[in-house]
Amino acid sequence: MSVVGVRLKEAGRILYYRTTIDDIQIDDYVVIPWQQCEEMAYVVQIKTDDSADELEVDETVIRRATEDDFFQLKRNKEDAQTAITITNEKINDYQLDMKLIEIEYTLDRNKMLFYFTSDNRVDFRQLVKELASIFKTRIELRQIGVRDEAKRLGGIGPCGRPLCCHTFLGDFVPVSIKMAKSQELSLNPSKISGLCGRLMCCLQYEDEVYEQLKVYMPDRHDVIQTPEGEGTVVDLNILKQTIKVSLAEHANLVEYKLEELLPYLEGVELRDE
Repeated sequence: MSVVGVRLKEAGRILYYRTTIDDIQIDDYVVIPWQQCEEMAYVVQIKTDDSADELEVDETVIRRATEDDFFQLKRNKEDAQTAITITNEKINDYQLDMKLIEIEYTLDRNKMLFYFTSDNRVDFRQLVKELASIFKTRIELRQIGVRDEAKRLGGIGPCGRPLCCHTFLGDFVPVSIKMAKSQELSLNPSKISGLCGRLMCCLQYEDEVYEQLKVYMPDRHDVIQTPEGEGTVVDLNILKQTIKVSLAEHANLVEYKLEELLPYLEGVELRDE
């Protein structure tokens, strides 16, 4: 018995299950138990070595997906689109302050999941009762944030490419304004925010590299020694590892490579690694 990592959808969180399917391959579709229902997922990892023992896996893949499963999945998606129209009408009837984002059926249709956003708490108890009477199955409403909304709906980011969260980011990573400052980016919110209105996830990609490159560099306005005498740091190019210095005696700017100045920077309090 091996362990497989599966995703319910592209860029979804990886879930681990045991399996007895001998010839299972990456990208194979399987049916798995999920939250007391059955769902279809596709295989992204196969673990047959000792690392599989370190994973906490309690459940087992039910079967390899069949043509009937794919037909059912297609029908579920079509019915979910119809359900969106009906649900939006009911939301308007109850005058609820919520925005419906997406509806999903589980593969076995034992549950319907309704994803919505709202700036406030929403009392949707009556809505759930009416939806259950209409769709004749278990109803679960889940309030999500704006980042999750972008992850589910997708779109094109400021870079011109599909959103990272929708295509490959399984989990959101912490992003802070400090990362933008470290990379010397414009702090204009329109420049560093994604479609969701939050800081772009890609700010985190190069943050570690910038932190490493800045370890031996002085700060702007530091007074340092150079081969031509004392000067004040006026500009830095972190990626090129260059430092622009205003020399007091010569009243001009000189650009040095970091390696040229390292012997003179011993007196400057450098950043900790």
